[in-house]
Amino acid sequence: MRPDTLIPAELQNPLALEQQVCFALSVAARSVVAVYRPLLEPMGLTHPQYLVMLALWQHEPVSVRELSRLLRLDPGTLSPLLKRLEASGLLTRDRDRSDERSLAVTLTEKGRALRKQAEKIPPAVVAELGMELDELRAMHESLTRVIDAAQQALDPHEVGT
Repeated sequence: MRPDTLIPAELQNPLALEQQVCFALSVAARSVVAVYRPLLEPMGLTHPQYLVMLALWQHEPVSVRELSRLLRLDPGTLSPLLKRLEASGLLTRDRDRSDERSLAVTLTEKGRALRKQAEKIPPAVVAELGMELDELRAMHESLTRVIDAAQQALDPHEVGT
């Protein structure tokens, strides 16, 4: 018996592309976003804009800083998204009355009304994926643990901020 046959296949080539977590996550993310794209187009939203709207439907009014934290996006990435959504008439950005240094993001009536149409998106995605809801929930829990572990590995002092 050759010695390399005693080593599990995944350890024989630790750099095999198909065994990399980063590759699986990257392809999964692109593929799932591609499923969302045709569902979001009639709403006039890109996937990143949809994520902003989801956060606002749940938390508005919210400061740009808090929105950045919720979405785990740096303000430099978030700002152009907010500008485009504001130009579309879906939200406004104004100085926070309680803290003039802070910008508050608020939905417009048009932005609030879009929520009704958006409520059809999650079940449509589940149907398109053809996966069981329990399987998707379990995957979401696993991915949340991966995100938390990666954040902790990057900076243990910033977890949860």
